[in-house]
Amino acid sequence: MIRRVGCALVAGLLLWVAFPSWDWWPMAPLGVGLLALATAGARPAQGFFIGLVAGWAYFGPLLSWSGIYVGAFPWFALATLQALYLGVIGLACALLQRQRLRSPGSPPAIRPLLVALVWVAGEWLRGHTPFGGFPWGRLAFSQADSPFARLAALGGAPAVTFGVALAGAALAACAVAAGVRLSAAVAATRAPQADASTPARPATWRAVGAGALALGALVAPLAIPIPTGVDPATPTGNIVAIQGDVPQAGLEFNAQRRAVLDNHARVTREAAAQIEQSGAPRPDLVLWPENASDIDPLVNADAAGVIRGAVAAIGAPTIVGAVLVVSEQNVSNTSLLYLPDGAIADTYSKLRPVPFAEYIPYRSFFRMFSDKVDLVTRDFLPGDRVGLFRVPRAGGGEVAVGINICFEVAIDDVVRDSVAQGANLIAVQTNNATFGFTDESVQQLAISRIRAIEHGRAVVHISNVGVSALIMPDGTPHQETSLFTPAILSGALPLRTEPTIATRVGSWLEWAACAVVTALLVARVLAGRRRPRTRGAGGGDDDPPAPTTPQNSVQQGAL
Repeated sequence: MIRRVGCALVAGLLLWVAFPSWDWWPMAPLGVGLLALATAGARPAQGFFIGLVAGWAYFGPLLSWSGIYVGAFPWFALATLQALYLGVIGLACALLQRQRLRSPGSPPAIRPLLVALVWVAGEWLRGHTPFGGFPWGRLAFSQADSPFARLAALGGAPAVTFGVALAGAALAACAVAAGVRLSAAVAATRAPQADASTPARPATWRAVGAGALALGALVAPLAIPIPTGVDPATPTGNIVAIQGDVPQAGLEFNAQRRAVLDNHARVTREAAAQIEQSGAPRPDLVLWPENASDIDPLVNADAAGVIRGAVAAIGAPTIVGAVLVVSEQNVSNTSLLYLPDGAIADTYSKLRPVPFAEYIPYRSFFRMFSDKVDLVTRDFLPGDRVGLFRVPRAGGGEVAVGINICFEVAIDDVVRDSVAQGANLIAVQTNNATFGFTDESVQQLAISRIRAIEHGRAVVHISNVGVSALIMPDGTPHQETSLFTPAILSGALPLRTEPTIATRVGSWLEWAACAVVTALLVARVLAGRRRPRTRGAGGGDDDPPAPTTPQNSVQQGAL
């Protein structure tokens, strides 16, 4: 068991370093493979604990930004909750990778397809429960620079996770089969009278097959065509995004709310002056980030005047991230579409406010554990419709921009619904000031890059403090900004209308994975109850005892 836990610890760390800012994406399949090895042949309770250890090693450092200004307890609570889901994945892998009963002495089987399905189902569960889930840190979001990223065009983020997990588990199966072959060869050398050829031949073929599967999972996505966005027949939109910066990082970043608003207005005027001096055409659309105006411009005439003045200066429709007052107890995180004449043409309120960050469920209960819940003084109310703004272009046509506010970019259906309703451009308005100089901003940018490939759309990822970028439909980022510096992003982005397969099929892969895994787990549990429960050599509590022969000894030593 100590070796299994050690493998789990290393597996979790490998999964962590696959993400930005480390960006060692090959570590993700290796981490999955090592966890598959650690859980193979384990009892269910062992599998859960192994997964939990891997989860702590994975989510602890990955989500360290969540406690940067609120202390260790919220960070530990969030990381532990996410680790519990990896414990469930470990439990499922243990149940579905039990010792083969028809050959009692053989090592526990690594089943790559089942492991991949378990990961997809596990991430679905983590992304939907509790309180709407927390899909941050999915395997897919570590793969923006890898060949696996292309799978997003076929089945979205779940398809990328499936490919990564399949490759990793196949590598594990290859390692086990190769170990059996090597052990058999060593045994034959030491004891020539033992016939080691019987286990060796099947092990050789299993190693070759698993290696081919791993290689195929890595190489096959390269054949998937994804749009680059450079097709001359595709219309483009001239887009400007404003990173205005804030007076200070941290939870009090907006203590000087007027200064934040003034920063974005000032940088917008600078962009207008640059356009005027260069003689370039007016942009089709200007985007400000989330929380650009935490002063409600619908009730504060001064804030409204600042915004209208900046919009008039640049002379283009402008989307402004604002906080609107709903009542004494509630506010809304809203995007406002301003026309050049200062009129508000459309609004979108965030559909999925983040629990414990934008609203506190069961506030009195959770206050018993931490008074940090009262840092959220007013709960954000959710919106009631998909974020899609249709902005006419001066040259004809329209910029149909799908709006996603901050963490919504990690939620599959929020992004997909706007594209399905006609968005030809995706906008991600975010506020990274509350996470300081941590990896949160680059982790979020990687998610936007996967979304670009998934839906074949250019993405404007604009933060109030960075990291911001303009992303092409193939996931390539341009004009990446630094943290806590004012910046102007400007470029012609393709306005594609063709849906990808992923946009068409939606969440079919997740539902299929959940159905298959649930059915197999139920069948495995029922089968285990019908068999006599005896301790066997394979380490499982329902495996029959294996006969003691040299051949069995060789095979058991493979894991």
